[in-house]
Amino acid sequence: MKQRFRLVVFDWDGTLIDSTAAIVHAIRASAADLGLPVPSREQASHVIGLGLFEAIRAAVPIIERERMPAFIERYRHHYLRHDPDLAPFDGVPQLLGDLADSGAWLAVATGKSRVGLNRALDQMGWMGRFLTTRCADEGAPKPDPWMLRDICDELGIGAAELVMVGDTTHDLGMARAAGAAAIAVAYGAHPREALEAEPALAIVDTVSELREALLARV
Repeated sequence: MKQRFRLVVFDWDGTLIDSTAAIVHAIRASAADLGLPVPSREQASHVIGLGLFEAIRAAVPIIERERMPAFIERYRHHYLRHDPDLAPFDGVPQLLGDLADSGAWLAVATGKSRVGLNRALDQMGWMGRFLTTRCADEGAPKPDPWMLRDICDELGIGAAELVMVGDTTHDLGMARAAGAAAIAVAYGAHPREALEAEPALAIVDTVSELREALLARV
């Protein structure tokens, strides 16, 4: 018998929304604008899912504290140019609808800011889709377990009753630290070989496979 879960917690960028390329471009272009070492695409992709401050420091370790506001300003400039064009991966709206119809609770735990997530939820027409959401600027960012633990506290459930779905080792590490199960998606920011380093119930390559894995467990 497969373990059953009451709550499915989704990461946002690279899991629900096809935004990896836009984030990578924004990080690299911002570094170039400020004359800082430009991280490789792989380095920029690896930091997706962290809070913005942590992501910048990991992608551009040489950056000085006083230059951080300028980097954030340039990052937002480049990212927001692409933001209106970002869309869910094919099959994601249907997946969310099917999960809701099954009676599963849905939530989001993301490295985005609260302002950024609310804007994205509004753009997608998903403001009422999720029971609760957590953002990196509201507490400790991934891979710290704070987001999942706080969601559990709000909803009155234990970590064993949720499954975390994400595309990065930061998502999987957060689930592990919280004592929760996870399903990894290999179509986002981190490659399959990196995801295999963290425990997961499954690693899926498509939204269709994710739908099958989740509907069998809720």
